[in-house]
Amino acid sequence: MGLGGGTWQRLTAVVLVMAVAAGCTAQGEDAGGANDEDLLRNHDWTQMPGTTARNGVLRVGALDRRIVEQDSSGGRPNPPLNLAGPHLRSDGDFTVTARMSGVGDDDGGSWLRLYGRVPVIYDEWRQERPSLRVGVTADGQVEVQIWDGEGDEPATSKAFDCGCSGTVTLAVSSIGDTFRVAADGRRLGTVQDPGVFAEGTVWFGLEAEAEAEAEADAGEDERREGWRLTRLTARAESGDSLRVIKAPQLRQERSDDSLRARAADVGRPFDVGTALAENPLLTDSRYRALAGSQFSMLTPENAFKPQFLHPRRGVYDYRDADLLVRFARANDMKVHAHTLVWHEALPDWMRENDDPEEVRRTMLRHIAGVAGHFKGKVAEWDVVNEPMSDDEKSYTDGDLGLRSEQSPWFEAMGEEYIDEAFRAAHRADPKARLFLNEYGIEEEGERWDALYDLVERLKERGVPIDGVGFQNHEYAPGDRIDPETFRSHVRDLAELGVQARVSEMDVPVGEDEEDGQQTQADEMAGKLRVCLEEPNCTSFSTWGFTDRYGSTADIRTYPPRTADSLPWDAALRPKPAYERLLETFDEA
Repeated sequence: MGLGGGTWQRLTAVVLVMAVAAGCTAQGEDAGGANDEDLLRNHDWTQMPGTTARNGVLRVGALDRRIVEQDSSGGRPNPPLNLAGPHLRSDGDFTVTARMSGVGDDDGGSWLRLYGRVPVIYDEWRQERPSLRVGVTADGQVEVQIWDGEGDEPATSKAFDCGCSGTVTLAVSSIGDTFRVAADGRRLGTVQDPGVFAEGTVWFGLEAEAEAEAEADAGEDERREGWRLTRLTARAESGDSLRVIKAPQLRQERSDDSLRARAADVGRPFDVGTALAENPLLTDSRYRALAGSQFSMLTPENAFKPQFLHPRRGVYDYRDADLLVRFARANDMKVHAHTLVWHEALPDWMRENDDPEEVRRTMLRHIAGVAGHFKGKVAEWDVVNEPMSDDEKSYTDGDLGLRSEQSPWFEAMGEEYIDEAFRAAHRADPKARLFLNEYGIEEEGERWDALYDLVERLKERGVPIDGVGFQNHEYAPGDRIDPETFRSHVRDLAELGVQARVSEMDVPVGEDEEDGQQTQADEMAGKLRVCLEEPNCTSFSTWGFTDRYGSTADIRTYPPRTADSLPWDAALRPKPAYERLLETFDEA
């Protein structure tokens, strides 16, 4: 946060007011003033996940988004925020006022989140940054939670007796280094402020929690009603400056000196792409400018994965995914959608049923819903992601090398799940190109052989598979493959009438690796050169483009330590890999 020796200067004072008890009048702290900025009715909240807007009122429903680990354990909360709506910029004290109705009683909890910095999110972890969460719990208490950016859990959590329900008024004020909490004009207590809003920005999130029993009883297409936000205003205090900032323009300026400009001159359709995350895209202007100017294709890092857009049975929310599609359209980029069927990034409910026919229906409904929603909006789909096994025994004694462990789809249907998935995706989006995406198939060996045999079987059965994505994650020196080996696999697929693409390339280099960045440049340029020279290779994409948000960060420390794996460094400066990619296009 840039706060040395406790000498940081407080930039903000937050007062949050929510109406508490049916029948309370608009007096005192809730009365508002002539200088109040209406953040609800005069700004866009239509892209806030988990909400519906009508007549100036925002209804907040329970999404219960959670992030699970690779082994399907855990389940960290991943509540949404309003990236495409207003946020605040302040150089001093200010007041935020909100009124909520339908809280308490049988409600699982109704919450407003104020982020000093937005979280960094991947499919397996979420890095919390400074934020304040305040709301009314099911038993009518007012609870305040504070994250200081140094850990997953709140640094401070404090509950106050209130008896709040119905329509509620509450206040949280940041005065100096203290948050003061009051309800309906009655002071409840204080909470220490570690400098949540020290950078002078406030982003908004809204959450509704379902009670455990209600969640367990929820059926297909059942939504919990949640609560309603009927007022949200901001006002500067003590003569300080406060600005309400609207969402940025999505369209970015083009550059003739860019990767996408070089790709346009290849002489055949060819795209250069990257994986993008919606949080930095909407909150980091330099990230956004590079994303829009340098690439002709984007892959959603996480927003299309089931645990993000289909978190509850029958409950879809496409708002974050739609943001990426809107960005692509604004900048004439294609979308390579990732991913429909995978054994990871699944919400818990997708693993709860052991009945094979029900598992099959779940998969087909998900594909129909998601691919149907984006029909005509994306160019390509990763239909099945990483179907090959990591267990060496799966490649012996006549086994076909397919992943059975932790895959509910294979356990229910065997290899046929792949056929069904591709056919369902084709029915839902018949003009999109359909890919199978896998790692570790760039090198020679049983994994590649089994993958090739799988594609051959799929083609023989008339499965509508168009291509294979080679992830090219080179996490260790042993993962670095001679480009000519990669070329031979691309040509093998061409003989089957199947396209290829580099789908997720990154090359982490260690501090002790001599000339590591030059090696990184050589590896990326070598794979791009093959793609440019082989007619059935259609695109080259990296998994992210800047180390600032790279998914290879070391998450054993908090906050995660950035890695050196992508063409731009953590300061968004181009590295040798970027220059070599430009040169490779020029040499093609």
